[in-house]
Amino acid sequence: MLTLTLEPTDDRANPAFNDAAGCEKWLAQLQLTNLQLAHSLLLTEVNELNRFPMRGPERLNTLELLRDTVHHVQEEYAKRLALKPLPLNERDLIVFFAIVQLWQAMAVGYQRCLQAQVAGDKHLAKDAAMLCQRALLYGGLAIFQHWRTGYEFDGKFWRQIHGLYAYAEDQGLLFEKVPDPLNPTQPPGTCHDLYLKILLTGQAHPAELTRAQLHLLDGWFPQWAGMLTVARSYTVSRGDAPPLAFDLNDPRHGLQPAKALKHDEGVRYLAMVPLSKWIRVKTILLQQGKTPREVELGATTNGHECIELLTLLHRRWCENPDMDFTERNQPGQRAILMHGFRNICAQLSGKAQQNATNPKQEETAPALETWLIDSDTVQGAQLTREDVSGGQLSRNQLVALRPGDAGAAVLCVVTWAKVLRTGQLRIGVRYLPGKAEAATLQATAADQAALEKSAPAFLLQAIPELKLPPSLVIPHNWFKPGRVVELLNQKAEKQNVKMGFSVERGADYERVSFTPA
Repeated sequence: MLTLTLEPTDDRANPAFNDAAGCEKWLAQLQLTNLQLAHSLLLTEVNELNRFPMRGPERLNTLELLRDTVHHVQEEYAKRLALKPLPLNERDLIVFFAIVQLWQAMAVGYQRCLQAQVAGDKHLAKDAAMLCQRALLYGGLAIFQHWRTGYEFDGKFWRQIHGLYAYAEDQGLLFEKVPDPLNPTQPPGTCHDLYLKILLTGQAHPAELTRAQLHLLDGWFPQWAGMLTVARSYTVSRGDAPPLAFDLNDPRHGLQPAKALKHDEGVRYLAMVPLSKWIRVKTILLQQGKTPREVELGATTNGHECIELLTLLHRRWCENPDMDFTERNQPGQRAILMHGFRNICAQLSGKAQQNATNPKQEETAPALETWLIDSDTVQGAQLTREDVSGGQLSRNQLVALRPGDAGAAVLCVVTWAKVLRTGQLRIGVRYLPGKAEAATLQATAADQAALEKSAPAFLLQAIPELKLPPSLVIPHNWFKPGRVVELLNQKAEKQNVKMGFSVERGADYERVSFTPA
């Protein structure tokens, strides 16, 4: 039986509208030019409506009328959080909480309708699958907003959608088609498809995906509806993609490797072989020169972007998680983390220590942060900041890491960031190849009008055994193919170098190839 932890309704509740007709009039006069005010009014009225006692069908009709406006305002309001570093400042944190609260308020509204249907409201009997689907949708959107923003959420969100799935399964509602007026071009979905979409999105590590990749992923899900099957047991043949699993009684997790879960009544298994074959076939076709449009992967992207995302999804969903590289540093070891391009350069060159002897400069010198290493491989590491307070970090930002008592720091790039329930910041970093040496760029006479006279930089040494040449890490505005600059190393040795091509571009840096000029 479905258990919904809803507050009782209250006769004293006083929403601005208490039926569909009143809602339609209220929406007609709602001004959307002031987004913050419109969002605040919507959140207040949906919460008040949820407290108001009303007949199930009238509540359902009212909620359906609200959906279009709620989705529009939510999507526009969420743009204020795009690419924001973590932890959020107080103003952005208020926006984030408000967005989550409105999604959750919509979920509660449909749960009230579902509660009435379970209690025997005959007028809602035919709508049971839709009520489950809508409650799953808005509970999932609240979870997704946490993922997209980078904030850990508590177990109530998993309990909510696990419980809805279990009820739909028990009542035979999982595969009933539910049309959605907000997506008239898409085929009707089901509770089964929507639930698995939420789980697979989480398993794709959305904090590491760009908004463009998340948009692509969302567009591909309808193609997978018929190939995703859930069972209470599983078998694996040699070479097959291993199944994933979820536990309906576990409020801490979504999908996990099947072998990581102890089998019990609440565990279900998701076969990944069909999806693995689909991804590999699409990838091969793109590699052979087919366009995304020709292989039904969308018309607004290029083949390289699709291949990159498909490869990542296959690794996250369909490959053995034991294929990780061996740990290099002991988990729990402390490490010093530095961020800020100029700050890192100063630390690596030793100038920060020199500056610390000057009392005036000591006051403004950035503090070094202590982090704990959660895991560390030859490719990168996962770390958790020891303190709750500290600087803000964002995806694709340059940082430097000095593990333990190691004298040398390693240049890294932040691949994802997440704020834990404790308030601590957790990040994943990717190591840049080659030993890093602080350096200084000097503009030549030809470029002095367009550039600063000098700028900090890093020289990444060659790795002969991997056939990797040296490269430069420089500020954004300094790169231009063929540009000649003077490179001054830590020994004050000067060398003219010519920039080649951009290897990668991050939030505050660019890594480029070079040759002696």
